[in-house]
Amino acid sequence: MPKNENLCFPTNRHVVSLVYDGLCTFEFGITAEIFGLARPEAGPDWYQFKSVSLEDQVLHACGGLTVAATGTVVDLHRAGTIIVPGWRGPDAPVPDQICDALVSAHRGGARIISICGGAFVLAAAGLLNGRRATTHWRFAEGLAQRYPTIEMDASCLYIDDGDILTSAGSSAGIDLCLHVVRSDFGAELANTVARRLVMYSHRQGGQSQFIERPVPVKREADRLSSILDYIQANLHHPHTVSSLARHAGMSERTFQRRFRSLTGLPTLKWILRERLEQARTLLETTSAAPDDIARAAGLGSAENLRLQFARQYGVSPLIYRNRFAQGR
Repeated sequence: MPKNENLCFPTNRHVVSLVYDGLCTFEFGITAEIFGLARPEAGPDWYQFKSVSLEDQVLHACGGLTVAATGTVVDLHRAGTIIVPGWRGPDAPVPDQICDALVSAHRGGARIISICGGAFVLAAAGLLNGRRATTHWRFAEGLAQRYPTIEMDASCLYIDDGDILTSAGSSAGIDLCLHVVRSDFGAELANTVARRLVMYSHRQGGQSQFIERPVPVKREADRLSSILDYIQANLHHPHTVSSLARHAGMSERTFQRRFRSLTGLPTLKWILRERLEQARTLLETTSAAPDDIARAAGLGSAENLRLQFARQYGVSPLIYRNRFAQGR
């Protein structure tokens, strides 16, 4: 989640995704899908996307593909955002030319992003020293042991540390890239891109919801899914575990266990995060007063909105609105 109060809208819309021998095809596909496709609804300021290789050889990607980069080192030098989409293996050495190029770009003001195992590349370049970062939960312990100065947090889908951003497993790269779009262009456009991808613009919870967790029985999962839809459509109403369990036709104990199994979060914590997400969208897309936003999101009062918002996002609603509100 964004915690850094020094974030600002980047004026450099040039995005480069590194490609390398052994390229992780899915992770690269995420970057091309989100940043590389034309978005007429975004207007003329949408990203300009290139892929760049720093290895002088024919590149092979997962799935038996060969890869040819569309850009050059010149594109890397002019990029405002550079993405490392995975890496060929946690024990695979990172060439010096890649480390040096990333360090140079970062010093020049580029925002550096890793997806999944791409964190090993950023770590090898020294870009994660003293930083909070994440990677796939299977790799997190090994990365932390190899680079003890990293503040590793394997519980997150992604971490935004200002000019360095890291994501967890492969699909969490989508969450992080949508977060970048949201930070750069606002909630409405990020939601539009998410709808094109047929996914949520912002998933709640962390990696724990995906780690060796049993899938709920289909009948119960269907009931719980309808409960999630009901809560999201009625965030302004009060909700308790007792009332929701009755609505789902379960005992409170079973409901709480199944709810956490499905979402990765306790019931009331999930509801609070949904309310804060609703408040965040209203702050970005409307000029409504804090009290009105608090009531619409089920947070009760502007005072509670400020308290909960600061705890979750590290900034006040006013600061957030001033930074992220679009077109006003």
